[in-house]
Amino acid sequence: MKVSIIGGGGRVGSNAAFALQMGGIVRDIALIDVAQDLADGEALDLRHGAASCASQVFTSGDTSAARDSDIVVLTAGLRRKPDESRLDLISRNVALFRTILDDLEKVPLPKDWILFVVANPVDILTFIASETWRSMGGRILGLGTMLDTLRFRSLIGDRLGIDPTQINALILGEHGDSQVAVWSTAGVNGVPVSALPGCTGEVMAELARQTKTSGADVIRLKGGAGYAVAVAIRDVVHAIALDSRAILPVCTRLTGAYGLGDVALSVPTMVGRGGALDVIEMPLSPDEREALRESGRVLKETLASVS
Repeated sequence: MKVSIIGGGGRVGSNAAFALQMGGIVRDIALIDVAQDLADGEALDLRHGAASCASQVFTSGDTSAARDSDIVVLTAGLRRKPDESRLDLISRNVALFRTILDDLEKVPLPKDWILFVVANPVDILTFIASETWRSMGGRILGLGTMLDTLRFRSLIGDRLGIDPTQINALILGEHGDSQVAVWSTAGVNGVPVSALPGCTGEVMAELARQTKTSGADVIRLKGGAGYAVAVAIRDVVHAIALDSRAILPVCTRLTGAYGLGDVALSVPTMVGRGGALDVIEMPLSPDEREALRESGRVLKETLASVS
């Protein structure tokens, strides 16, 4: 399988390539970036470690290097300028995204290739891609709240002193301020998280808040996320490559599930070789269901302002 990472010279793209190298499942990884030297250097560095990891091929180049890719991972994005509004940044990233989509249309790709959107605002960009290439259906998906969910589980584990790999808890909705922490089904090997010692209502509210602000905390401390988002990207790519039919909180365009339509956001989704194979409607508390719908309304407002 070939995976191309557009934005592969950047922090998220290069860390994703390294996570895929450690995974050893994807055979061919191409790093694509307008900063050609960075992409070349990252690919060279990865090749130097191949002898100790897996039989993999690392290449670099411009968008044409994505030729014959099974999955195109789009991590390229712009950072906010001083005094720039959130909406202005979104508009600039939407313009960049449309340019990349135009470039991809010129690249020979397999008929069943998958576009995996990571760049922000991921929900907006995933919807725009689904509008541009409607025939692709579930072969367009976004990272959505995968990273938020990993953060949520890790924070719960840290606070309650529990192995985070044993925690099953989800963040749904927008990858942003209107995200929804789903406590009603959160558990540890069948034991509700709410039944664990120390898990009070106040603690749950604080953990949800910390999850929501974690991205800003990482940006403040080191300039931007890299490692955890790379792990989240790897998990989705591996689910596709292995056709594992994993249930993941990825972002897709909804057409009625949870009472939502004409918007892209994260809900539990079966992921396999065909991309997003099916949306799973899980039971939610009334408050969680309403919060998810509110998240959809927030995203629709943003879409209307940039369309």
